[in-house]
Amino acid sequence: MKITKTMNGTALNIALEGRLDTTTAPELEQALKESLDSATALTLDFSALDYISSAGLRVLLSAHKTMSKKGGMVVKNVNEIVSEVFDVTGFADILNIE
Repeated sequence: MKITKTMNGTALNIALEGRLDTTTAPELEQALKESLDSATALTLDFSALDYISSAGLRVLLSAHKTMSKKGGMVVKNVNEIVSEVFDVTGFADILNIE
């Protein structure tokens, strides 16, 4: 998985490419840990994300909890496969998806 982080003031944008699964979820978790302290807004761009597993969902839930206290988190450009996972797991009701 490729992670591209961009900080614009206190707005953190992270674009993911590939698969967010058991193998790659720790990479995203570490990237978020390094950057969330100084961020008041988080945007996750999933336009190039092919797949998400329960390990990836756990990282998203943790980020959502952290950012809900600071300003919010938005998930953008979700494909049909990831959208279906969000629907089945109830994450579609929890996350702000654009």
